[in-house]
Amino acid sequence: MVTKLQIKDKSESGKSIKIAPFKKEIRKTTPHKHNNYFEILYLSQGSGQHFIDSRKFEVAPPVMYFIRKDQVHYWELDSEPDGFVIIIKKSFIEDSLDSELKALMTQISRESCIYPEQTAAVHSLFELLTQTNKREGKYAFHIIEGLLKALLALVLEDVKPMAGKMETSANLYHSFLALLNSEQTVKNKVHYYAEQLSTSPQNLSAACRKAVNQPAEDILAEFIVSEAKRQLIYTDNTIAEISFVLDFHDPSHFVKYFKRKTGQTPLAFRKNN
Repeated sequence: MVTKLQIKDKSESGKSIKIAPFKKEIRKTTPHKHNNYFEILYLSQGSGQHFIDSRKFEVAPPVMYFIRKDQVHYWELDSEPDGFVIIIKKSFIEDSLDSELKALMTQISRESCIYPEQTAAVHSLFELLTQTNKREGKYAFHIIEGLLKALLALVLEDVKPMAGKMETSANLYHSFLALLNSEQTVKNKVHYYAEQLSTSPQNLSAACRKAVNQPAEDILAEFIVSEAKRQLIYTDNTIAEISFVLDFHDPSHFVKYFKRKTGQTPLAFRKNN
């Protein structure tokens, strides 16, 4: 029996952004997507695991997670969490006149997990955002814009490139993911990433199977589709521009690939999101 994926909506009616403390009673959730919003999660305490699409993250605070509306995620926590949640609807970005904030949002949407180093400043910004979100003044939106811009810029400074070549299966798998996320353009070839990691495509695929029971080809395909969705939702890039960034030399091949993987064309996906 096929179970329909749950779609959750934790936003507040009539508001384009919601900022609130993370619910301490959360321990385990079922796999779900979000209803038309981008979510930023910050945990200052807690332990367990967080799953985003096919990736498993050990919860090791302080940590921030970024969940796009097209991604599936769920929690398996084994201790009381503490932190904050920011829910950002598309209308918030559309209403903002700050081009730098929009650029930061586009950049942060590429990330899944960041371990912030300037934790005192990050915590203070979350507290200020939470307090400001309760205000109804005519400048509240602009204050939130400024605080959110400062928060994103601060944590993006802590994004680190992949360091060194790792040898164990688990580390090779995570190095593969880190390399995928650190590249400005994607290569639709497993052997390219194997070369970058000083290993063979067979070894890389074996490491991925051992870590998540998927071959490297499937993980790369998931990443390509996820990156395509990100660009279709959060950028104004044309279908042709996206196809070239994702290493498709013919846009028609990209359209066929995307439709085969998702059941709809890139243009239809963009219109529906």
